[in-house]
Amino acid sequence: MTNIRDIARISGFSVSTVSRVLNHKNYVSTPVRTKIQAVIDKLDYVPNDVARDLSRGKTMTIGAVMLNIDHPYYTDLSAGIMTAAFAAGYNVMQLPSNYDNDQERGYMEQLRRKAYDALIFTTHNIPIEEMLTYRRYGRIVVCHDPGDIDIDAAYSERGPSYEQAFTWIKRHDYRRIGLLLPRDPALSATGAETVHAYTKVFGEKPNGSLTRLGTMTYADGYSAAEYYVSNNLNPDFIFANGDDIATGVAQYYKDRGLPAPGLMGQDKQLSGQLLGFPTIDHHYRDVGAAALRLATGAASGQVGIHSDFISRR
Repeated sequence: MTNIRDIARISGFSVSTVSRVLNHKNYVSTPVRTKIQAVIDKLDYVPNDVARDLSRGKTMTIGAVMLNIDHPYYTDLSAGIMTAAFAAGYNVMQLPSNYDNDQERGYMEQLRRKAYDALIFTTHNIPIEEMLTYRRYGRIVVCHDPGDIDIDAAYSERGPSYEQAFTWIKRHDYRRIGLLLPRDPALSATGAETVHAYTKVFGEKPNGSLTRLGTMTYADGYSAAEYYVSNNLNPDFIFANGDDIATGVAQYYKDRGLPAPGLMGQDKQLSGQLLGFPTIDHHYRDVGAAALRLATGAASGQVGIHSDFISRR
């Protein structure tokens, strides 16, 4: 296999001069550059990226662990990460997890083996404490508030906007509130913050029979509405985990000619804008960009991005 020393030997110039040509550096005259480039072209030589990464101690690749699901949290977060990575000259490898502990641990082992310079956990199932020992091998960033745990984090500060949202709901005299959550609040930061804000505003925990878990898509919203109707639960308002999810709820009621309850979504999607129901903008693209800066070392610490309640009424 041809290497840089072969090019130096055949061209008659030093390895350092050949290296400057390969890396498009200055301080090489045009005649010398032309001769060396002719040898490179003749041998069809390209630099070995793996060897280059080993020599500089960086892969220029960030691993982003996320669910393979069409939800604004992941799509917008990914867009923010990718945009910031392009600007910083980094590649991003999307790593699906599906909340599989062994898969997540496998990615941390890959970090240990220098497959990535850093990992961004947009979501995770393993405890943060388990991640801490792997920080000696590369940066690890989580995308939720880690509380008192010392780990780099970028996240949306959802608590205040959730309180505003539930205050708006209470002020409009809704009392039977259906909650559509992504996961069990014991496992999900989003779910936990939603329940905490609800309890703070209403002075009691959410009605368990009106709380549905695992809602991440339009179809999930449609199914949740079917559950409410078929079981005669009759919520007068539904707080959904996304505008598209709330739209699925609305469509179920419309398909059956039933009056829909009050609706509120999240993530400021086009569907919510067209239907005109309230939403919350969590600025996930900004969160993704902040996470990438933390992963590359351009920033450090914990970065909270303020979210905004949008009443539209």
